[in-house]
Amino acid sequence: AVVFFPGGFGTLDELFEILTLLQTGKIRKHLPIVLFDRSFWESAVNFQTLINHGTISEDDLALFLLTDSVDEAFTHLTDALARSGVKEHGATL
Repeated sequence: AVVFFPGGFGTLDELFEILTLLQTGKIRKHLPIVLFDRSFWESAVNFQTLINHGTISEDDLALFLLTDSVDEAFTHLTDALARSGVKEHGATL
């Protein structure tokens, strides 16, 4: 699982690298991703513009959760990890 908080070029580079690897199937395991701080991410990256220009699909938005809620992020991550078979603390995929 990966949680991204507001950051600069390095953060954006890591985010887009992981999203590209997931989108192209280079990472085959489900990797839950959370973008925390909705206002930052919506102003830094206009995902709807990318869809409108055909550079990503609407389905690509399912690759991550965009949220301001710690509880929502926690639930998303724990549910995704449980679906992947991770049932105990310290386990890895």
